[in-house]
Amino acid sequence: MNRIPSIELLRLQAENERLKRIAADAREKLEAAMDGTGLCVWQLHVPSGKLIIFNRRWGSMLGFQPKELEASFEVWKAHLHPEDREEVLNNFYDHLHGRTPFYEVQHRMVAKNGTVTWVQDRGRVVEWDDQGRPLRVMGTHIDITQEKEYELALSRLAHKDPLTGLLNRSGLIARFKALKTEGELTLCFIDLDDFKQVNDTLGHRAGDRLLVQFTERLHHLCPPEVVLGRLGGDEFVLLLPWSLHQARTQELGQACIDCLDAPFELDNGEACVGMSMGIEAVRERDDFADVMARADAAMYQVKRAGKHGMAVNTAPLAGHIGVTERQRHAG
Repeated sequence: MNRIPSIELLRLQAENERLKRIAADAREKLEAAMDGTGLCVWQLHVPSGKLIIFNRRWGSMLGFQPKELEASFEVWKAHLHPEDREEVLNNFYDHLHGRTPFYEVQHRMVAKNGTVTWVQDRGRVVEWDDQGRPLRVMGTHIDITQEKEYELALSRLAHKDPLTGLLNRSGLIARFKALKTEGELTLCFIDLDDFKQVNDTLGHRAGDRLLVQFTERLHHLCPPEVVLGRLGGDEFVLLLPWSLHQARTQELGQACIDCLDAPFELDNGEACVGMSMGIEAVRERDDFADVMARADAAMYQVKRAGKHGMAVNTAPLAGHIGVTERQRHAG
């Protein structure tokens, strides 16, 4: 029997060790790179459901210690966010059954402690058995939580007034559209009286502080279901998710007027303002601009009549606007 000379055996052993070190080093670098990007590479053996994750971070993302969790298709399914599970599985099985060229979806995973992680999943079948059935699927799984949080923060900023934290015009329009589909809706348009005088005498910083304090008073007065917004300057909007003809519509309007009886305590003095309010019912075919135009016209009736009051549309379904005015003058 021929034997490999001992010197050749030692050389092969040394070469084998060198290749192992290179492979281990490559794995370490790959894992480090994937850890830095939140990327996991995965492989699913379809018949058995065995899932191989080529990154230790997958288990820790779900709140498990190393070796505590054995990866499998069922474990992965169990940690899909309940609101996303149907969409994710439909996408996956559509690809598995050949209806789509690959599997790709953004969704949420829920960790053992309830923490939610957003991920971008993508994969495709890479091997079939002799009958053409999917045997092996490979793909990537990227943690996009920070990007999603940033995206949501930008969305919130895009719809919020930076001074008061109320909805801005775009935010109001979005809420208006949603509320309109849910039932009756009433819009109140508020323009503060004599606000310019505050800016002219006490300065714009004092004016900003007054707007913030006024916002706080509105929050205190309005039920939670009322949507508050600021169009800019001293113009505010309330969206009331109920009929114009309910008694609480005018009751809330009067309460808003009354809340201005007390002066605003500012850093460099006191300031008093009033408000003129136009209240309008939202009709079936109205968009936000339509209702605002009528509410604005009603509000200006109050301005012309001496300010500090409200005008309420009493014929919301008619072709014309019938308005009754209720005014209360200080002193």
